Amino acid sequence: MSSTIDSLWAQHRGLHPDAAETPPTAFHFCDNARDADVCADLVVAGRKRATALSVAELELAGLPLPRVGDLAVVLDGSGRARAVIRTTDVAIRRFGDVDAAFARLEGEGDLTLAWWREAHRAYYERVLAGTGHIVDEDFAVVCETFEVLTVAPPALPVTSFCP
Repeated sequence: MSSTIDSLWAQHRGLHPDAAETPPTAFHFCDNARDADVCADLVVAGRKRATALSVAELELAGLPLPRVGDLAVVLDGSGRARAVIRTTDVAIRRFGDVDAAFARLEGEGDLTLAWWREAHRAYYERVLAGTGHIVDEDFAVVCETFEVLTVAPPALPVTSFCP
């Protein structure tokens, strides 16, 4: 287990003494380190409060649908723990039924539905390439909203020291 996950979970337990001794699942948003960093920064800044995996992704990975009350540790692209979140709502929607309000909650890009549709269609097509899944208006999307419970302290800058 990452020492940053352990440290963040200890901080979280200090604020929430009823929390379990072991940390929940840790994950990063997106399919690459750069975007994972951006999304983790948006969570910490208070702008990102939702995410949208596809039902197909979860099924292919053998993962259950998220549930209200689930806790998770958000990682950045290098695997550093950045925040503890709790799921507040889960709704399965057709890709074509995702609305502008949800796109704003995702907090990415220019916050518009047009940006959300373009970015998410490209993401789903990348991660599901070769699986036979087609991203169209009927494609099933898990629209999950969450709240941030605990944020890790900022990382100390790397400095060099020569005596």
